[in-house]
This record gives sequence, C-alpha cells and structure tokens, in this order.
Amino acid sequence: MWYPRSALALGFMLAGSAFAQEPPAQPTITQTPVPPPVAADIPVGAKSGAPLTKEDVGAWLDGFVPYALGRGDVAGAVVVVVKDGQILFEKGYGYADVASKKPVDPARTLFRPGSTSKLWTWTAVMQQVEAGKLDLDHDVNDYLDFKIPPFEGKPLTLRNILTHTSGFEESVRGLILGDPAPLPPLGEYVKRWVPQRIFAPGTTPAYSNYATALAGYIVERVSGQSFDDYLDAHLFAPLGMKNSTFRQPLPAEMKPFMSSGYLQGSGPAQPFEIVMGAPAGALSTTGEDMAKFMIANLAGGRGLLKPETATTMFGTTLGIMPAVNRMALGYFESNHNGHEIIGHGGDTVNFHSFMWLFIHDNVGLFISMNSAGAAGASGAIRGALIEQFADRYFPSPDKKPAPIDSAVSAQHAKMMAGTYITSRRSDSTFRRANEFFGQSAVRTDAKGRLITSTRTLGGAPVHWDEIAPFVWKSASSDERLGAKVVDGEVVMWGVDTSSPFTVNLPVPWYRISAWLRPVTEIGVAALALTALFWPIAAAVRRRYNAPQELTGVELKTGRALSALSALVVLTLLGWALTLPGLGIAGLGWQIWLLEIATFLTVPLLFGIAVWNLYLVWTRPRSMLARGWSVVLVLSAVFVVWTAAVFNLFHLGTTF
Repeated sequence: MWYPRSALALGFMLAGSAFAQEPPAQPTITQTPVPPPVAADIPVGAKSGAPLTKEDVGAWLDGFVPYALGRGDVAGAVVVVVKDGQILFEKGYGYADVASKKPVDPARTLFRPGSTSKLWTWTAVMQQVEAGKLDLDHDVNDYLDFKIPPFEGKPLTLRNILTHTSGFEESVRGLILGDPAPLPPLGEYVKRWVPQRIFAPGTTPAYSNYATALAGYIVERVSGQSFDDYLDAHLFAPLGMKNSTFRQPLPAEMKPFMSSGYLQGSGPAQPFEIVMGAPAGALSTTGEDMAKFMIANLAGGRGLLKPETATTMFGTTLGIMPAVNRMALGYFESNHNGHEIIGHGGDTVNFHSFMWLFIHDNVGLFISMNSAGAAGASGAIRGALIEQFADRYFPSPDKKPAPIDSAVSAQHAKMMAGTYITSRRSDSTFRRANEFFGQSAVRTDAKGRLITSTRTLGGAPVHWDEIAPFVWKSASSDERLGAKVVDGEVVMWGVDTSSPFTVNLPVPWYRISAWLRPVTEIGVAALALTALFWPIAAAVRRRYNAPQELTGVELKTGRALSALSALVVLTLLGWALTLPGLGIAGLGWQIWLLEIATFLTVPLLFGIAVWNLYLVWTRPRSMLARGWSVVLVLSAVFVVWTAAVFNLFHLGTTF
C-alpha cells in the first residue's frame, strides 16, 4: 500500500476532475496468434546449467529461501518444483502459525495464491470454448443477463478479458475484506457496479479483477453450475486436488490446515481474507495441489483441456508490446535467458505467490509466502527466486547484443523522457488522486541512458542501456524496457515484469504532479497559516487589550476566510487518513462526508478569497495585507485546479 510523505500534500493527491480529459485512444492492434518458440529457438551457445536434480535444487533452495524469509520478515513459505511430469522437490519453510510454531507442510498447509487463482478461471473459460458454449471473439453480452456497453464502438469480448485489454478502470472497493459476513452471489457482485471503460477494448493492457469476475459469472451462466461447483467438478476433481477450493469462508474440514496470514512475520496474525469477485483471486490450496496443476498444464492441459486448446492458450500472445514480455490467453510471459516461461502472480494483503511454467523444458516452479514482509520483501523474494533459478538451471548465452549507435540511442532516450502514469488506474472516481504521488518520471543521464523512478534492491535508481531500437536492458538485472512509438511519439512503455498486463502512458501537462505538488503544498501551507492567524491575533489583542482594526464587511470576510481555510485543510487531511484503507474496507458515510465537504468548502474558499482580494485592494490596507490576499487567491486557484484534475469533486462511494 502507498502512504504519503506529507499529510498536507496527500490531501491534494486526492483529486479528480470535472475537466480532465479521457486518455487519447490508442490505435487498434490486430491480435495475431503467435506460436511459442520451439526448443531450437533457444540461442545457440547457451551455457550448461547446474543439474536440475532433487539433490541440487533442494540444496540450493535450502540456502536461498530460509535466508530470504529471515531477512524479509516473512513467517513462512511453500516452494514446489516439478519436472517431467513428477514432483521434483516440495518443501515448507518457516511457520504456518508463528504463535504455535506450526511448521509449513507442503502437502497439507493451505495458502492463498491470490490472482494466481485466475488461471483456474481462464481454464474454465477455455473448457467452455471447447464445449462450443463460448466464443472468445463474440460480444460478452451474448452470454450475460445485463449489458456491458461498447466503448468507442467496440464490444467487449472474452479475448479482451483474458488478455487484460478489456479497458475497464481499476475497481477496488471491498476487493479484500476481513468481514466474515456472507458474500453476495457472483451475479449480484458483477451487476452492482460496472467500472467505466477508459480504453478501447484490445488496445491497452490494463489489469482488471472485475473483468475476471465477469468471466467467472459467464462460466456460471453457460454451464448452469455455480462457479464453486463448476471448479470442484471440472478442475479440482479431475486432477485429484482434494485440498483446494474457492469457497469462502473455508469449509469446516479445511480450516485447521489454513496458514495464518501476516503483514510481517514478527507481527500478529491477520483475519482470513475474503476476496470479493472470487474468480479473480479466492483460491485456497496447498503446494502439492499446485504441483498437480503445473504438471497437467506442462503435459498439454492433460485432464483439463485438449492439447490443441492448451497450445492456443499458451501460445496466442498479444502483440501490443512485442519487444518485452507479452500476454498470452490468461498467462503472463515471464521469459528468461531465451527460454519460454509463462505463469501468473498473485497478491492478497498477506499472501504473495507466483507460478512459472518453463513450457518447453517441462519444468514448473511455484512459491507462496504467508507474509508481505518488511518493506514488501515478498515481492523482491519471488523476483530473485525466478531470476536465480533460471540463471542456475537455464543460463543465458554469452552472446551480447550489437551496440546501438550512441547518437541514435541518445535521441531515443530523449524521446522517452517525460512523466507517465500506469494504465491500471481509476479515472472516473476520486481514486484518480493516487496519481498525485503515483506518476513516474523517465529521464536521461549524462551518457544518454534512461533513468526510471524504480529502484534497485539497494535503493539506487535503475539505469537502462538501449540494446535494440526502443528496447532497453536494466544495468542491474536482466529486465527489459520496451516502448511503443507511433508517428515519432512514445505512446506507451512497459517492463518485462508487468508489460503483459500494465503499461505506462504519457500524462497530459495539466495533470503532471511534478509541478502541481509544490504549488499545492505551498497553497495548503498558506491556508493553514491563514486559519491560524485569526485565533492567534485575537488572543494577542486580548492579551494586550488592543483594538480590532477591521470592521464591517472586511471583518466578516477575514473571519470567513480563516474558517474556510481551516475547513479545507481539515477536509484534505480527512482524505489523507481515509484513502489508504479504501481497497480493504468498503467505507460509506466517511466518503460521503468528505465529498460533501469538498464540494461546499473548496469553491466557496475560492470565491471568498477573490472577494477578499477586491476589498483589500480597493481600501487603504498595508502592502503585507495586499500581498497576502494575492497569495490566498493563488492558493485557492491551485486547490481548485488540483481538486478538479484529480477528481476530488466526485460524488459516490463506488470506486
């Protein structure tokens, strides 16, 4: 979760805009099935890796995992490696419950793999495609009992949903709850609020949990079974996954085996997490059951799909960002060292997981951790795990790419320099305010290399060297950055770890927080001083029995300006304290209170500030009073601007 460095500044991050424009439409991309590379495509001259045996991988993981968990303050984890249709290695590390010192058992301890659950939803969709009940390219309204409107004249399809190009804005209200109250039926959940579309379908990768829940509801509709019953009968039973379920809360017989979840392993256990929109992330499973799923998929979907369906699912990649990892049908490319790897990650608040399939090497790797860890260490752990696993057992060739002409590289870097925002975002609600601190800057160094806002594990900025036209490689890892250029302009860019489902788009000048943040922070400080001035001045006058020089309309205006300044500052602070929990708790009256306060106080503050400016400059007042009246008008202008641009003037509690 993101927390502001300054509560005053965070208040202004919460904004949105009656005046903000929709992002420019991206050009339509033709989705052409691209078969995955065959073994012969692996670069010639690849180095021989360590032997992938039970003994070697066990010794390596026993050195890597306990150290990583200890340093990262993660309570426990399960790691599974499969090879050639068998479990090569499975082991639990640390504790499933810290208080009772209960160890992790790979065969019995249940973990919550979060969005890795989506792979079951996508498999269910493809089963119904096989059955002839679904078509990936039909309008989804053919399968629904309510309407998803077209966007820019284009209907939404299941192919769009499986490739995370549905165009929906982010929807997070009540996404994960700790409340044990009964969940609404899946159909009720997807009809309750349909997020706005902000991109034309098929054009822009933008991860959507809502779209996945919609796909699960479509499976319910065409199969005639509830989503849970369908998975039990058609996915878990065929593979013998007896310790897996999407049901929430857990069935009574499974509860004793559920791992506790932690923010940090040294902290208290957290409540069982309820995932709204279950098809997007509600799976509870064991490491051993995950091995069965990996083995089935590495065997061409055996027990779940026909081989030709699995080939289509794994190999049909979206060509929007061809130079970096792409999106297959439901699976992310996670390629390393010339080897085709597909998979999916997942995060709840407490559990953090990833599954990788080395699709042509018949090898699978899965990790799930029951703690976020210190400073989000779980993310760094799983990133290091796959990179080091690939380097150890499937090392890259020694061949280096041909150098790019330095002048050309510098020109490309200059084209990239600017401010960007992720495609996975909310535009129509007050959650656009996350942009205030969530924008990323791309700049260049003296050598013409790119520098992004991301940081290495050591905290240093990441530098990127161009290895092909508009493709850069990190100087500190194997990660690549690729940009899409249209008519000489960078329209989007992404990095390997997220490019399949999220890209970065240019920010229009009026929304760039690099200049809005300082002026709004100064404006808030000026309003705070104004709010404090009147009570302090009144106390001083009483102390020294001094008269009030202002009278009549000037006195009333000054008092009103002081009171409104205080209310605006308090409203912004209220937003600052409320926003961090919005993805977990479905707050209602608090949001309404802040929205109403914003509508009433911010425009009125601007009006009173302008009236005060008129009074001060048309009557005999000091230069200090006149100067401060100008400061207050400018402060009010930037408060209104920021509130408008970042959607603070929004009414409603759906987000």
